[in-house]
Parts: sequence; C-alpha cells; structure tokens
Amino acid sequence: MTTTTRRRVGIAGALVGAASAGVAAAALAKRYAVGRIRLRPDTEASEPFGELRGRERTLVTSDGKALHIVIDGPEDAPLTVVFCHGYCLNLESWHYQRKDLRENYRIVLWDQRSHGRSQRAGADDSTIDRLGEDLAEVIEQFVPGPCVLVGHSMGGMTIMALADRRPDLFGDKIRAVSLISTSAGKLAELTLGLPAMLSKVVHKVAPTTVSMLGKRGALADRARNAGSDIAFLITRFVGFGDSKNVSPTVVDFAESMIRATPTEVVADFYPALMNHDKLSALDVLDPVPTVILVGDRDWLTPPDHSKAMAAALPKAQLTEVPDTSHLIQLERPGVVNDALRDLLKRVDL
Repeated sequence: MTTTTRRRVGIAGALVGAASAGVAAAALAKRYAVGRIRLRPDTEASEPFGELRGRERTLVTSDGKALHIVIDGPEDAPLTVVFCHGYCLNLESWHYQRKDLRENYRIVLWDQRSHGRSQRAGADDSTIDRLGEDLAEVIEQFVPGPCVLVGHSMGGMTIMALADRRPDLFGDKIRAVSLISTSAGKLAELTLGLPAMLSKVVHKVAPTTVSMLGKRGALADRARNAGSDIAFLITRFVGFGDSKNVSPTVVDFAESMIRATPTEVVADFYPALMNHDKLSALDVLDPVPTVILVGDRDWLTPPDHSKAMAAALPKAQLTEVPDTSHLIQLERPGVVNDALRDLLKRVDL
C-alpha cells in the first residue's frame, strides 16, 4: 500500500469514526434527555391507563368490518355519551372522561375501523364519510335512547360526516355535541408552525412520503418500534403544550397508542384527513347545544380551525385552553371533563 493510499484510508477511517462517534453521542444525549424526563416527579404514575373495564361488544358494519365496542356505566341511565377517538389513537384515549362520567351516564366507546381492536379496512374504505356511516350504525345498534356525541380530532370529523349524511338524527336522537381539537377542513393548508415556504415544501412531499411508507409498512413499523425514545420526545413536544410539566406516564400512554397504529393505516387515512371538508354540514349541529374545545398550542388542528367552526355555529360555545396542544383530553382532563359535564346538564330529556 502506497503512502498516499494509506493516507486516504486513514482519512476515511477518521471520518467514519467521527461520524460513528457523532451518532453515538446523539443517541446518548437522546437517552439522557428521556431518562431525565422520566426521573421527574410523575403525578400520574399510578393511573390505571388501559385497565378500565366495561361490557365488550362487536359490531359488524354494513361493509363487513368488525368494530370493537365497549359499553360502560349504568345500563338504565337516561342519557348515553358516545365517544369517537382521533387519528392513530383508540377508545382508551378517553380514559379520564370515561372515568369521570361512568358513574352517572351510559358510555359507548368504539375503536374506529383499522384502529385499536377493530378490523383493518383497505385504503378505499378508509374515508371520513365511511367513518360517519360507522358511527350511524354504532348509534343504531348500541344507543337505545337520546345521546351526546363527543369527538376528538378525526372523531370530530366523523361526527361532521354523520351530520352531512344523517341530519335527521340531530335534535331528537342526538341532543348535544362536543368537538375537541378538530377541524371542518383545509388541513392541507396547515403550516405546522413552519415558515410559509418550508410548509409548502412539506405539504408537497408529504403525500408521496406517507404513501411510500405505507407500502413499506412492516419495515416502517420496525423502525418506529426501534425509535421509541425519539417517538416519546416527539409525542411530548407535539401532543402536549406544557411539555415540560406533562406526566411521562401520560406521554408513554399516548405514544403507545400511536405506535400501535400500523404505518399502513396511517397512510390509508392520511388522504382522507387532508381532503376532509365538512364546513357546510355544520349548520346541522346548530339546533343542539355544541361545545368546541381547542388548545392554544395545537399545531395539528390549530385554534383558527375551531374558530371557523364556531363562526359557522353562532350558538356554539368555544373554549381555547391556554398552554395546551392536540391531546387536550389527556393533558387537561379536568378542563375537558368540566366542559362535558356542563354540556350534559344542558341536555333536555
């Protein structure tokens, strides 16, 4: 080996070594950061997330998909509260609200298709309109009397899709609605807190990127599982406004639901969320008491989207919660629970 060759090999080795050291240092820093977060006092460490029990049922939809249903609370309660969870979550995301209301109200929770313990659907059947049809079938089979609908994020869109397709249900069967951290449309215009030019680039490449990941779902899922510390930090930063003080146990709980959602499901529903537009259907909700809740630091469904819904619903009550992001029902359960209790008191039976 010549002197020049040895020099080149030495330089290459040094670069590889430096790169490896940089990766190792970044990994160490990440673990250190997560470790420090987990060592902080955690008021929710003993909270029994995922351990509440109810009466499990299965609904086979008109297109043949099995939906996982849980019924809780007294069977003879005069009013039923139906909870519709968000994108990449499941019915357990309503833990605090279920725990608070189950003593006095009949509760119906369900895993939206392809989420939680419900059956997977293909991309063609992963639409907001189909979710609205699913909700209509849930109400028909499991809600014998009047009810109140509560929807977070994609769950709120599900309620809007139901309003668009079954306006006759609102007023008699459905007596009130709560729309939490959701949007009536134009999600494809979100800036995500980025500068305008960068945001345009992100939205331009996102559909192709998500589609590509969906086609390589198994590989992407393995990568997501391997990067659980990174996922923890992202969930903490994006999902919670007051990220410095949020319980690590709550972040873990939210992140575990997101990670349990297969990448293919994330990809299948992404176009539906971006194309969702149900602003014109909101007037169906006007005759019933409606409460809109949003965190002032919500990047995924920002306050402007809630304000647009409130403008279309002059009788609705809009509450913007300070220092709070998208997972408001987990971050500020007391605020959400109080709002729901106030709403339920307004229902005429």
